[in-house]
Amino acid sequence: MSEPSGARRDLMSGAITVSAIVMFVGTGSAALSMIVSNYVTGKGNGANDQTLIIAMLLNVALILFGWRRHRDLAREVSERAAAEERANILASKDPLTGFLNRRSLAEEGAAMVVRADRRHKAMALMMLDLDHFKTVNDMHGHSVGDALLRAVAHEMAVVLPESALAARFGGDEFACAMLFDPGNPDSVERVAERLVSRMSQPFHVDGLHLNITASVGIARSDDDCATIDALLRAADIALYAAKNAGRNRHAWFDVSMEREMQARNELEGSLRVAVPRGEIVPYFDQQIDLTTGRLTGFEVLARWEHPQRGLIDAEHFVPIAEETGMIADLSMAVMRQAFVAARDWHPALTLAVNVSPCQFKDSWLAQKIIKLLTETGFPPNRLEVEITESALFDNMAMAQSVVGSLKNQGIKLVLDDFGTGYSSLAHLRALPFDRIKIDKSFVMSINQNPESAAIVNAIARLGESLNLSITAEGIEEKATEERLRALGCARGQGYCFGRPLSAANARRLLAERRLLATSPAETVEEPVTSRRRAG
Repeated sequence: MSEPSGARRDLMSGAITVSAIVMFVGTGSAALSMIVSNYVTGKGNGANDQTLIIAMLLNVALILFGWRRHRDLAREVSERAAAEERANILASKDPLTGFLNRRSLAEEGAAMVVRADRRHKAMALMMLDLDHFKTVNDMHGHSVGDALLRAVAHEMAVVLPESALAARFGGDEFACAMLFDPGNPDSVERVAERLVSRMSQPFHVDGLHLNITASVGIARSDDDCATIDALLRAADIALYAAKNAGRNRHAWFDVSMEREMQARNELEGSLRVAVPRGEIVPYFDQQIDLTTGRLTGFEVLARWEHPQRGLIDAEHFVPIAEETGMIADLSMAVMRQAFVAARDWHPALTLAVNVSPCQFKDSWLAQKIIKLLTETGFPPNRLEVEITESALFDNMAMAQSVVGSLKNQGIKLVLDDFGTGYSSLAHLRALPFDRIKIDKSFVMSINQNPESAAIVNAIARLGESLNLSITAEGIEEKATEERLRALGCARGQGYCFGRPLSAANARRLLAERRLLATSPAETVEEPVTSRRRAG
């Protein structure tokens, strides 16, 4: 019912009730006195008495009707007010956690900025994002995820000052705001540290022990962020920087972060058109038999031939491709070009390609790779697929399915970056690996760091016991090559053997060594020493 019609009905009901009461007082008192008088004197007229009684009863009925209607309307008004209050709460609060929502934080945050300026204080805005929350949802369901969010909100409320604002923006993103003395930001620092510390502790939810971490970005109103919108934007940029720095930490906003964000956004925009334009191309890193010095194959590396910036290494654009979902198309495009370039190389030369952990979430990954091999005519037995342990950790069942399909085609499997991340013998037992690849961080410091030397030695012995060949990447010096050869590493790669080559330069190198299948002497393999310079 609309407000005007409801008001008119309330007015009419009230008028009826008042009129009935007035009529009852006026006619009822007269009727009663007349009836009593007639009864005493015995001069009453029966018809008149009956009429007066009926009039009095009608007044009573009208009073009862008016009172009942008034009670119903009062209850309706109360219910309407309660509904409006609930609607206001839903419009301003997050129903899951009871925190403010984004709109309400913007409104109350704007008022806090004004109060901060009036009191010569500063306002700190913190953006908090839960790391690995999606894994909890995927593994245990959304009901457990919701329970975890409520537990997180409870812990945040315990850590935050009473006067602070707390909000949930949706998903696993939270925000909080507080006033502080501009000359003493340590109070904000302590709150941020406590938030990060508490989120890294196990949460006990529905009988489960859940492990997450949190990244926090902080902005302050006295640092060129005089409005709530500027604070939100700056805190979000700082949050992104905290995540890029390794997560499970907090970061204060700095202007340099904004420049980096702009550069990253520009790179992302260019990358979106670079893949269909064919600007992402394969480069080939030589892999050498450390015992004989012969060239055994290449690892395919992605390079971006940018029209303005020149050649860009993968470390600058592959993380962006993974974050934005472009990695699958990028990877397949590079593989296709590499397979076409290498299909007429010597049949003994292998080609190793990297598969991102993001791609292992695709149950059709194996079929897509096999389809590329079929379309390009590249032999499956010459292909090695390198995967990192993080890909296995995310979904072992999916990894086993994908790997099984690849192995059935004769494709070899390499465990990449072994010695870092989630290194586990369980992974070596769960999947049929053909080779282990030692991470370059250990290889490059093998002659300077005893711990690195011990780790490389242990991995070499492990490979020997499991009958798995070992590849060492990151070999940049002759001394490192000799040390690895002495430890029994079968294969090596790195700048010591030459820089990664474009498809044209790799073909030129192979032609010089008579290692192209179209060459008259295609069975000849010339030894390659580690001192050979790049082509």
